[in-house]
Amino acid sequence: MSTTPDGGTSYPRTPRTTPTRYRDRATWEREAIHAVLDATYLCHLGFVVDGAPVVLPTIHARVGDRLYVHGSTGSRPLRGAGDGQGLRVCLTVTLVDALVLTKSAFNHSVNFRSVVAHGTAHQVTDPEELTTALDALVDQVVPGRSAEVRPASAKELAATAVIRLDLDEVSAKTRAAPAADDAADLGLPHWAGLVPVTTGYGTPVPDASTTVPLPGHLRALTAPRGA
Repeated sequence: MSTTPDGGTSYPRTPRTTPTRYRDRATWEREAIHAVLDATYLCHLGFVVDGAPVVLPTIHARVGDRLYVHGSTGSRPLRGAGDGQGLRVCLTVTLVDALVLTKSAFNHSVNFRSVVAHGTAHQVTDPEELTTALDALVDQVVPGRSAEVRPASAKELAATAVIRLDLDEVSAKTRAAPAADDAADLGLPHWAGLVPVTTGYGTPVPDASTTVPLPGHLRALTAPRGA
């Protein structure tokens, strides 16, 4: 049986969302989980086909307590999610914040934030919901982009598929700690510490057909951090 520890601010805990190791790093708080999901657009979608596991990289976007995952109408997960029963999936998102280097090879680690969601995915067929989902996916990659481009045509919508996964069974896990060397290794003459990991964008390169200046949403996306 699942439990909701703090009155609706957290997702229910279930056996599948409760880690067997490092439980102190886990959280079921909505705010923490949403922060990880919203910080990136790359996810990995796992499912089973003919008894064999398959994991595909794709993009996602969150709208409330629901995740939308992009795909093609010809892809296996989309076909599986299109029937009435849906498709059992496991979706993961991981952010790497730092390399944790210690004086022993064994104690090396990574500071990270991750989310794992379990559930049954269903293909989005309602036109209004599909439009909402596709706009959210575009804006997840480049915030504000969906309002600056031509909307999808009926033909393009027919060739695009989106699956929906409700965040019913989900948890996050985080490591945010310094290097942890054994006491016996502290005096060794090796470097130990953290190497921060960041991501960034380069200067946009306009296509030959582009005749307009760089729009504000791209200036905001590619501006140097702290600018």
